[in-house]
Amino acid sequence: MVTAELALVLPAVVMVLLLLLTAGSAALTQVRVADAARAGARAAALGEPAAVVARVAEDLAGERARVLVAQDGAYVLVEVTSDLPGVLGLTDLRARSQARALPEPGT
Repeated sequence: MVTAELALVLPAVVMVLLLLLTAGSAALTQVRVADAARAGARAAALGEPAAVVARVAEDLAGERARVLVAQDGAYVLVEVTSDLPGVLGLTDLRARSQARALPEPGT
């Protein structure tokens, strides 16, 4: 009796566990991307070249991250995008964050 109930419930428990792990991984990736965009914007505001800004952001966001550094009027815009790891790589979701900073005077 217990074996049949376990056989019915176990796939659902495994699926819920996979969904929870995927959601946790997605949240962690979003936090890393947001931190990377903010750090890149701070570096750009201090007058660092775009290559250094991109490297700072990539170091924080991870190896899958793509970094865009652009001038947006008087501001410097740093956009970081990273693919989210999904259940067995079946998801097509991305984490994205932008940060803008006003360059320091004299930079």
